[in-house]
Amino acid sequence: MESTALDHWLSDLNLPTWRYYEEVGSTNDIALAWLDRDAPDSALVVAGHQTHGRGRLGRTWISVPEAGLAFTLIVRPNAQSPFPVERLTALGALAVTQAFKAGFGVDAHIKWPNDVLIAGRKVCGILVELAWQEEQLQGAVVGIGINVGRAAVPPAEGLHYPATSLEEALGHPINRWEVLRRVLEAFLAWRSRLTDPEFMAAWEQHLAFRGEWVQASDGLNPPLVGRVEGLSPEGHLRLRLEDGSEYRLSAGEIRPLPAPFAESSGGEDA
Repeated sequence: MESTALDHWLSDLNLPTWRYYEEVGSTNDIALAWLDRDAPDSALVVAGHQTHGRGRLGRTWISVPEAGLAFTLIVRPNAQSPFPVERLTALGALAVTQAFKAGFGVDAHIKWPNDVLIAGRKVCGILVELAWQEEQLQGAVVGIGINVGRAAVPPAEGLHYPATSLEEALGHPINRWEVLRRVLEAFLAWRSRLTDPEFMAAWEQHLAFRGEWVQASDGLNPPLVGRVEGLSPEGHLRLRLEDGSEYRLSAGEIRPLPAPFAESSGGEDA
Protein backbone atom coordinates (compact mmCIF):
# COMPACT_ATOMS: atom_id res chain seq x y z
CA MET A 1 0.00 0.00 0.00
CA GLU A 2 2.64 2.58 1.05
CA SER A 3 4.94 1.51 -1.78
CA THR A 4 2.11 2.13 -4.25
CA ALA A 5 1.52 5.58 -2.76
CA LEU A 6 5.21 6.37 -3.13
CA ASP A 7 5.08 5.33 -6.78
CA HIS A 8 2.44 8.02 -7.25
CA TRP A 9 4.45 10.75 -5.52
CA LEU A 10 7.95 9.89 -6.79
CA SER A 11 7.48 8.42 -10.26
CA ASP A 12 8.32 11.58 -12.23
CA LEU A 13 11.19 12.87 -10.07
CA ASN A 14 13.91 11.24 -12.17
CA LEU A 15 15.40 9.40 -9.22
CA PRO A 16 17.70 6.59 -10.42
CA THR A 17 16.14 4.13 -7.95
CA TRP A 18 14.56 3.99 -4.53
CA ARG A 19 13.72 1.42 -1.88
CA TYR A 20 10.91 1.43 0.66
CA TYR A 21 10.98 -0.48 3.95
CA GLU A 22 7.98 -0.79 6.22
CA GLU A 23 10.28 -0.78 9.27
CA VAL A 24 14.04 -0.40 9.67
CA GLY A 25 16.46 0.37 12.45
CA SER A 26 18.03 3.28 10.56
CA THR A 27 17.65 4.43 6.96
CA ASN A 28 21.28 5.63 7.11
CA ASP A 29 22.46 2.11 7.93
CA ILE A 30 20.50 0.68 5.00
CA ALA A 31 21.87 3.39 2.70
CA LEU A 32 25.48 2.89 3.83
CA ALA A 33 25.28 -0.84 3.13
CA TRP A 34 23.75 -0.13 -0.29
CA LEU A 35 26.41 2.50 -1.01
CA ASP A 36 29.08 -0.09 -0.22
CA ARG A 37 27.65 -2.25 -2.99
CA ASP A 38 26.18 -0.64 -6.09
CA ALA A 39 23.87 2.24 -5.16
CA PRO A 40 23.96 5.07 -7.72
CA ASP A 41 24.14 8.76 -6.95
CA SER A 42 20.79 10.15 -5.67
CA ALA A 43 19.43 6.70 -4.76
CA LEU A 44 16.80 6.93 -2.01
CA VAL A 45 15.91 4.87 1.05
CA VAL A 46 12.52 5.53 2.69
CA ALA A 47 11.10 3.95 5.85
CA GLY A 48 7.54 3.71 7.00
CA HIS A 49 8.89 3.51 10.54
CA GLN A 50 12.42 3.90 11.89
CA THR A 51 13.14 2.23 15.23
CA HIS A 52 16.76 3.25 15.88
CA GLY A 53 17.22 6.59 14.20
CA ARG A 54 20.16 8.68 15.33
CA GLY A 55 21.34 12.24 15.25
CA ARG A 56 24.58 14.08 15.86
CA LEU A 57 26.67 13.58 18.99
CA GLY A 58 25.25 10.11 19.61
CA ARG A 59 21.71 11.32 20.19
CA THR A 60 18.65 9.36 19.12
CA TRP A 61 15.98 10.49 16.68
CA ILE A 62 12.55 9.22 17.65
CA SER A 63 10.35 8.22 14.73
CA VAL A 64 6.61 7.60 15.13
CA PRO A 65 4.75 5.37 12.65
CA GLU A 66 2.69 7.37 10.12
CA ALA A 67 3.57 10.67 11.82
CA GLY A 68 7.31 10.90 11.28
CA LEU A 69 9.15 10.94 7.97
CA ALA A 70 12.54 9.19 7.77
CA PHE A 71 14.59 8.89 4.59
CA THR A 72 18.16 8.93 3.33
CA LEU A 73 19.67 10.04 0.04
CA ILE A 74 22.91 8.58 -1.29
CA VAL A 75 25.40 11.05 -2.76
CA ARG A 76 28.42 9.96 -4.79
CA PRO A 77 31.21 12.06 -6.30
CA ASN A 78 30.76 12.35 -10.05
CA ALA A 79 31.92 14.50 -12.93
CA GLN A 80 28.56 16.24 -13.32
CA SER A 81 27.99 17.31 -9.71
CA PRO A 82 30.43 18.86 -7.22
CA PHE A 83 30.95 17.09 -3.92
CA PRO A 84 31.98 19.49 -1.13
CA VAL A 85 31.21 17.28 1.87
CA GLU A 86 31.10 20.28 4.20
CA ARG A 87 27.94 21.49 2.42
CA LEU A 88 25.95 18.25 2.37
CA THR A 89 24.25 18.89 5.72
CA ALA A 90 23.23 22.35 4.53
CA LEU A 91 21.94 20.78 1.30
CA GLY A 92 19.49 18.67 3.29
CA ALA A 93 18.47 21.53 5.57
CA LEU A 94 18.01 23.99 2.72
CA ALA A 95 15.90 21.46 0.80
CA VAL A 96 13.59 21.11 3.79
CA THR A 97 13.21 24.86 4.43
CA GLN A 98 12.47 25.58 0.79
CA ALA A 99 10.03 22.67 0.54
CA PHE A 100 8.13 23.95 3.56
CA LYS A 101 7.86 27.46 2.10
CA ALA A 102 7.15 26.59 -1.53
CA GLY A 103 4.89 23.63 -0.84
CA PHE A 104 3.03 24.68 2.30
CA GLY A 105 3.68 28.37 2.89
CA VAL A 106 5.53 27.68 6.16
CA ASP A 107 8.61 29.71 7.08
CA ALA A 108 11.45 27.65 8.50
CA HIS A 109 15.06 28.39 9.39
CA ILE A 110 18.28 26.42 9.66
CA LYS A 111 19.70 26.12 13.14
CA TRP A 112 23.37 25.71 12.34
CA PRO A 113 24.63 23.18 11.56
CA ASN A 114 21.97 20.51 11.03
CA ASP A 115 18.48 21.29 12.35
CA VAL A 116 15.44 22.97 10.83
CA LEU A 117 13.21 25.11 13.05
CA ILE A 118 9.67 26.41 12.76
CA ALA A 119 8.98 29.32 15.12
CA GLY A 120 12.14 28.46 17.05
CA ARG A 121 11.23 24.79 17.55
CA LYS A 122 12.92 21.81 15.96
CA VAL A 123 10.95 20.07 13.23
CA CYS A 124 13.76 18.32 11.36
CA GLY A 125 17.24 16.93 11.87
CA ILE A 126 19.87 15.98 9.29
CA LEU A 127 22.68 13.47 9.76
CA VAL A 128 25.39 13.10 7.10
CA GLU A 129 27.74 10.11 7.24
CA LEU A 130 30.69 9.43 4.94
CA ALA A 131 31.68 6.10 3.41
CA TRP A 132 35.37 5.34 2.90
CA GLN A 133 37.23 2.49 1.24
CA GLU A 134 40.72 2.64 2.67
CA GLU A 135 41.61 6.31 1.99
CA GLN A 136 39.21 6.80 -0.91
CA LEU A 137 35.91 8.55 -0.28
CA GLN A 138 33.14 6.48 -1.87
CA GLY A 139 30.29 8.82 -1.07
CA ALA A 140 27.96 9.99 1.65
CA VAL A 141 24.47 9.42 2.95
CA VAL A 142 22.21 12.33 3.90
CA GLY A 143 19.67 11.19 6.47
CA ILE A 144 16.65 13.41 7.07
CA GLY A 145 14.01 13.05 9.78
CA ILE A 146 10.94 15.28 9.84
CA ASN A 147 8.13 15.58 12.38
CA VAL A 148 5.19 15.69 10.00
CA GLY A 149 2.26 14.86 12.30
CA ARG A 150 1.64 16.10 15.83
CA ALA A 151 2.15 12.58 17.18
CA ALA A 152 5.77 12.69 15.98
CA VAL A 153 6.71 15.26 18.63
CA PRO A 154 8.20 13.50 21.69
CA PRO A 155 7.16 14.46 25.24
CA ALA A 156 8.77 17.72 26.34
CA GLU A 157 10.61 16.15 29.29
CA GLY A 158 12.57 13.89 26.97
CA LEU A 159 13.70 16.60 24.55
CA HIS A 160 17.15 18.09 24.15
CA TYR A 161 15.60 21.05 22.30
CA PRO A 162 11.96 22.26 22.00
CA ALA A 163 10.19 20.50 19.13
CA THR A 164 7.19 20.94 16.86
CA SER A 165 5.65 19.41 13.75
CA LEU A 166 4.65 20.59 10.31
CA GLU A 167 1.04 19.73 11.13
CA GLU A 168 1.11 22.08 14.11
CA ALA A 169 2.41 24.89 11.94
CA LEU A 170 -0.24 24.30 9.27
CA GLY A 171 -3.11 23.66 11.65
CA HIS A 172 -4.25 20.58 9.74
CA PRO A 173 -2.91 17.12 8.81
CA ILE A 174 -0.63 16.70 5.81
CA ASN A 175 0.32 13.69 3.69
CA ARG A 176 3.90 12.83 4.63
CA TRP A 177 4.64 11.51 1.12
CA GLU A 178 3.80 14.92 -0.29
CA VAL A 179 6.31 16.38 2.16
CA LEU A 180 8.88 13.85 0.95
CA ARG A 181 8.30 14.76 -2.67
CA ARG A 182 8.64 18.49 -2.00
CA VAL A 183 11.92 17.98 -0.14
CA LEU A 184 13.30 15.72 -2.86
CA GLU A 185 12.44 18.28 -5.54
CA ALA A 186 14.42 20.94 -3.71
CA PHE A 187 17.28 18.55 -2.90
CA LEU A 188 17.70 17.47 -6.52
CA ALA A 189 17.49 21.07 -7.73
CA TRP A 190 20.39 22.12 -5.48
CA ARG A 191 22.41 18.90 -5.85
CA SER A 192 24.51 20.17 -8.79
CA ARG A 193 24.80 23.71 -7.44
CA LEU A 194 26.63 23.18 -4.16
CA THR A 195 29.57 25.38 -5.20
CA ASP A 196 27.43 28.17 -6.66
CA PRO A 197 27.38 31.51 -4.80
CA GLU A 198 23.57 31.23 -4.84
CA PHE A 199 23.76 28.15 -2.63
CA MET A 200 25.67 29.98 0.10
CA ALA A 201 23.37 32.97 -0.21
CA ALA A 202 20.26 30.80 0.19
CA TRP A 203 21.81 28.97 3.15
CA GLU A 204 22.65 32.24 4.87
CA GLN A 205 19.22 33.70 4.08
CA HIS A 206 17.58 30.82 5.96
CA LEU A 207 19.99 30.90 8.90
CA ALA A 208 18.27 30.97 12.29
CA PHE A 209 19.14 33.54 14.99
CA ARG A 210 20.89 36.03 12.71
CA GLY A 211 21.56 39.18 14.74
CA GLU A 212 20.71 37.34 17.97
CA TRP A 213 22.86 36.32 20.91
CA VAL A 214 23.61 32.63 21.33
CA GLN A 215 25.73 30.32 23.42
CA ALA A 216 28.04 28.27 21.23
CA SER A 217 29.89 25.10 22.15
CA ASP A 218 32.25 22.86 20.20
CA GLY A 219 32.53 20.27 22.97
CA LEU A 220 36.24 20.95 23.41
CA ASN A 221 36.46 24.49 24.75
CA PRO A 222 34.38 26.46 27.28
CA PRO A 223 31.10 27.72 25.74
CA LEU A 224 31.25 31.09 24.02
CA VAL A 225 28.67 33.85 23.89
CA GLY A 226 28.30 35.73 20.64
CA ARG A 227 25.89 37.29 18.20
CA VAL A 228 25.22 35.38 14.97
CA GLU A 229 26.44 37.39 11.99
CA GLY A 230 26.28 34.81 9.21
CA LEU A 231 28.44 32.20 7.52
CA SER A 232 32.02 32.11 6.34
CA PRO A 233 32.79 30.89 2.78
CA GLU A 234 33.60 27.51 4.36
CA GLY A 235 30.19 27.30 6.02
CA HIS A 236 31.49 28.06 9.50
CA LEU A 237 29.22 30.08 11.78
CA ARG A 238 30.41 33.67 12.21
CA LEU A 239 29.93 35.03 15.73
CA ARG A 240 30.62 38.51 17.07
CA LEU A 241 31.84 38.05 20.63
CA GLU A 242 31.16 40.41 23.52
CA ASP A 243 34.60 42.01 23.15
CA GLY A 244 33.88 42.84 19.51
CA SER A 245 36.12 40.18 17.98
CA GLU A 246 34.88 37.66 15.42
CA TYR A 247 34.92 33.93 16.06
CA ARG A 248 34.22 31.25 13.47
CA LEU A 249 32.66 28.06 14.79
CA SER A 250 33.58 25.11 12.58
CA ALA A 251 31.75 22.41 14.56
CA GLY A 252 29.45 22.16 17.55
CA GLU A 253 26.04 23.57 18.35
CA ILE A 254 24.32 26.75 19.46
CA ARG A 255 21.47 27.75 21.74
CA PRO A 256 19.67 31.10 21.76
CA LEU A 257 20.07 33.18 24.90
CA PRO A 258 17.05 34.71 26.66
CA ALA A 259 15.96 38.25 25.91
CA PRO A 260 17.27 39.73 29.22
CA PHE A 261 20.79 38.78 28.17
CA ALA A 262 20.37 40.38 24.76
CA GLU A 263 19.14 43.57 26.38
CA SER A 264 22.05 43.68 28.81
CA SER A 265 24.44 43.16 25.89
CA GLY A 266 23.07 46.06 23.91
CA GLY A 267 20.38 44.26 21.92
CA GLU A 268 20.28 44.57 18.15
CA ASP A 269 22.26 47.80 18.03
CA ALA A 270 25.32 46.66 19.97
